[in-house]
Amino acid sequence: MRQALEVARWSDGFHCPRCNGTAYYVIRDGIRKVFQCSACRHQTSLIAGTVFQGTKLPLTVWFLAIYPVSQAKTGLSSLALKRQLGVSYPTAGLIHHKLMQAMANREERYVLDGRIQVDDVYLGGERAGGKTGRGSENKVPIVAAVSLTEDDRPLRMRLTPVSTWVKDCLAPGSTVFSDASACWCRYQNGL
Repeated sequence: MRQALEVARWSDGFHCPRCNGTAYYVIRDGIRKVFQCSACRHQTSLIAGTVFQGTKLPLTVWFLAIYPVSQAKTGLSSLALKRQLGVSYPTAGLIHHKLMQAMANREERYVLDGRIQVDDVYLGGERAGGKTGRGSENKVPIVAAVSLTEDDRPLRMRLTPVSTWVKDCLAPGSTVFSDASACWCRYQNGL
């Protein structure tokens, strides 16, 4: 497992986080493997600077947690994760929080570019006495946008409130495709 993580982290070989040097030697420090840069002598471990940094848990526990946390359609509670992993509730809560934060940080780095297909969706439930449907004051308009490859396969997806969508999610020069719904007329100035 550590070899797979090493390949994932340094796919083109070791790179020192301080000087970007590629020459290193390995120092054994207990059960942890420590890499020392030959140029600047900076020491780093395989999990330093990752979501796993500082953990005392085996990496297998983390990898067992990644799938259910990232794939649960309706979310996953820390209590459910505790039961699946066989760890304490505080440990499950920490794992859950770190993985959710890592997924949120990853999403912030990506903007959609190239061919983009969009549609509008509304998030929120019905309240008694309120208007139903698209114009409801109880619902938030959301843009569902998918970046497509050249052969129209989905690449990345973003769900974003309409008010911040254009500024945060699109690269300049992108071509946006949508249906002919009348609701897009009010957003057209931002596109």
